[in-house]
Amino acid sequence: MTQEQIQQNDPGLSSHYIGGIGDWLRYHAWYRPDTEALVYNDDRVTYAELDHRVNLAANVLASKGVTKGSRVCLLMINSTAFLETFFACAKLGAIAVPLNFRLSAKELEFIINDAEASVVVYHARFLPLLEPIRGDTTLQHAIVVNGECGEGVKGADGDPDYRECLAGADATDRNVLVGQDDPLMMMYTSGTTGKPKGALLTHANPTWVAINTQMSPLAFNTSDSTLTVAPLFHIGGLAIYTLPMLYCGARIVLQPQFEPENLLKTLEKERISTLFVLPAMWLMLSQRPDFDDYDLSSLKVLLSGGAPCPITVIEFFQKRGFQFLEGFGMTETCASACVLNNENAVRKNGSVGKPLIHVQMRIVDENDNDVAPGETGELVLRGPSMFREYWNRPDATAEEWRNGWFHSGDLARQDDEGFYYIVDRKKDMLISGGENVYPTQVEQVLYRHPKVRDVAVIGVPDEKWGEVPMALVVPEEGDEPTLEEIQTYCGEHLARFKVPKHLAVVEELPRTATGKVLKRELRKQYQ
Repeated sequence: MTQEQIQQNDPGLSSHYIGGIGDWLRYHAWYRPDTEALVYNDDRVTYAELDHRVNLAANVLASKGVTKGSRVCLLMINSTAFLETFFACAKLGAIAVPLNFRLSAKELEFIINDAEASVVVYHARFLPLLEPIRGDTTLQHAIVVNGECGEGVKGADGDPDYRECLAGADATDRNVLVGQDDPLMMMYTSGTTGKPKGALLTHANPTWVAINTQMSPLAFNTSDSTLTVAPLFHIGGLAIYTLPMLYCGARIVLQPQFEPENLLKTLEKERISTLFVLPAMWLMLSQRPDFDDYDLSSLKVLLSGGAPCPITVIEFFQKRGFQFLEGFGMTETCASACVLNNENAVRKNGSVGKPLIHVQMRIVDENDNDVAPGETGELVLRGPSMFREYWNRPDATAEEWRNGWFHSGDLARQDDEGFYYIVDRKKDMLISGGENVYPTQVEQVLYRHPKVRDVAVIGVPDEKWGEVPMALVVPEEGDEPTLEEIQTYCGEHLARFKVPKHLAVVEELPRTATGKVLKRELRKQYQ
């Protein structure tokens, strides 16, 4: 938005106005119009074309009654249509509500109604999720993206086609006055402990994430590119690299799902320089016998997050010369909060590193007093990348935003070099015979057992000790560990009260879309 337009809206704003993220596209459309912004299948979109499509999409949404503050749901795979719609909302001052298509229809119904959304843009493949609940939601309009999910997959009769709508829309930029403090999106938490909450993030949050990224080991150049395969409905897929790349005018290659062979081929073909995926995905890539057959020399930074990454996986990539980093964050921090650099990834294995430049972190006791280095307390954070509030949940907002700090619910400690370690979630810690047992610590030991592919540790009732650890192990193929083997191995690395007393061998662990193990489901089953 120009200074003249700002003054027309409010003359007092002109001296300190900072626009929303829609200005990113306006800027790059002016200064690098022919630079590729997005690649999706055979669709290669320049910054000028992306800005043009976003203006079209904004006018389509406006024709459906979307105005500043309206909530618009995005039930979509990773695609250009997702980002076009997302930035269309941003330019209108509407609030984008990305929906996790892995949820059940009833779970989606709750989120749509909680957000009081009036419009949904959906990929045709998700009609079976949407159709049964549509009449029980606040939705007034639905727009369908056809033709991207296989032959013959169509949306509901009567739902206008997204591309046809854009073809007939006005391309004028509506120039709605949108600033950094205006709401941008509502990301619903994964709900590992109950009903999901809508974390309200402003235009300032991803702006500061981009600044933090460029002042950290995650930094990149405008000539760099990333491959986004983590789902855009999740804060990690959207705010780690994807939005920072668009802030800086770099390039994003989109893939709708993780397929190891396709991913490796794309990394090679598109000369990708940065890649963020979850630890389970890094594990699968490291186990491919043809991994070394691909030319991945363009890759500069490999980033893991969402859960601790096994040290054996880190060592696999570092031995091949890759820079391997681990990040830590959550929906409420707009994804990024701290990073462990490549030089310390093995030496400080288990650490989440140090805070990014504009993130402050402390570890406090139950009275919000700082604990000494080495002691465990609750991790609290603040900074301009932090979310504003939980939508329609003043109780939850007040509970977690206290004394100017966000209380994360994570138990953490800091060593004498300033590195932070997430010990566990408060709710996951168990007490055995009066001793605190942190499942994450036990899991990190078990990840190094040669017969363990994946593992989760929970507390189960015990008459003598109150609670004892139980290990749920996904074994390496054809090589199941016994309880005695697990106990012997853990006994070499852990105190006796931390050694699992029970073992269950399972085919897989239940996880959220972010890769976090649903331990409440495991506790229901085994307690």
